[in-house]
Amino acid sequence: MTILVAPDPSWPAVAQALCDEWRALKLVGLQTIHHIGSTSVPGLPAKPVIDLMPIFDTQPHAAAAADAVTSLGYEWLGAFGLEGRQYARRDDPVTGARQVQAHCYPQDHKDIARHLAFRDALRDNGILRAAYTREKARCAALHPGDTHSYGDCKSDWIKKAEAKALEHYV
Repeated sequence: MTILVAPDPSWPAVAQALCDEWRALKLVGLQTIHHIGSTSVPGLPAKPVIDLMPIFDTQPHAAAAADAVTSLGYEWLGAFGLEGRQYARRDDPVTGARQVQAHCYPQDHKDIARHLAFRDALRDNGILRAAYTREKARCAALHPGDTHSYGDCKSDWIKKAEAKALEHYV
């Protein structure tokens, strides 16, 4: 279900607590963890799901984190359709609602810059943030019960915005 909620000022603190859980695992090769996605942008409506981007020194170290991360209640899904990424997600055990998604990459992966540039552009540019808010609302209205179609709907808009952000932030 695609449900956008008003921006929640607690999202950064929630993300920090989640990052602290990951760091406490003392994962081999973990370099840093970024809070990405809409919940990382103050003032942006979002699905209430925290997106993390743990960065590892190598792909094998990212993949080797699976057992430790599942001990935190995550479901580890491997690449899950994106080469070079390791994906994990955690749902609320009572409601089943998605709480967290972790997109783990080795430090040399090309998608890291794209995620960070888009996040930073949205944080820095109120006009871009307002345009993205409108696009998200449009796609949520068109696809209220289908998160995949919602994502596909806004995909072209995001790709164009990411390309511009990469020109400016990288």
